[in-house]
Amino acid sequence: MQQRSRPGRPGGRGSAPRGRAGAGRAPSRPTVARRVVSTGGAAMRTRAPQPRRFTSRAVVLGLVLLVLLLAYAYPVRVYLAQQAEIEAMEASQQKQAVKVADMQARAKKWDDPEYVISQARQRLHMVLPGEKPYVVVDPANRPETDPAELPGAPKPPRPWYGKLWSSVEAADKQ
Repeated sequence: MQQRSRPGRPGGRGSAPRGRAGAGRAPSRPTVARRVVSTGGAAMRTRAPQPRRFTSRAVVLGLVLLVLLLAYAYPVRVYLAQQAEIEAMEASQQKQAVKVADMQARAKKWDDPEYVISQARQRLHMVLPGEKPYVVVDPANRPETDPAELPGAPKPPRPWYGKLWSSVEAADKQ
C-alpha cells in the first residue's frame, strides 16, 4: 500500500521546487502588456486586459436576493391588503357607532309624553278631545300632479313588448 504525503511537505506529490515559478505553475502576477517594436519604426500599443464586471459570487448573491424578493413579495402584498381591510372595517364600525347613538337618542325622545303628542298631531293629524282641527291648504305648496295619474284619466297605450308579455302571462294562467 502506497503512503500518501501531506501537502506542504517537501518531496510529496504536488510540491514544486522552491525559487522561481516552474513550468507547471502559473505566475503569481499577470503579465504586463508590452510594446512591440515593429520594423517600420512606429511603436504599436496593445490593450491591457479588462477585469470582468461580475464575479461568480456577485451573480450568486444577486440570484439569492432576487429569490428572496420574489419569496417575500406575495406575503407583503397580502399583509398590505389585510391592513387596508382592517382600516375599512374600523371606519365602518365608527359609522355604525354614530348611527346607533343617533337611533338611541331618537328612541329616548319617545319616552317623553309631550313628544308623542306632538308627533301624533303632526304625522297623524290627531287632536285632543274638545279641540277643533283645521287643515290649511296652500295652493303654492300643492305638488304638481300628472293628469295621467288621476283616477278617471285615460291610460296611455302600452308598448308592444308589454302587450306581448301580458299575452304570455294570460296563456300561462289557462
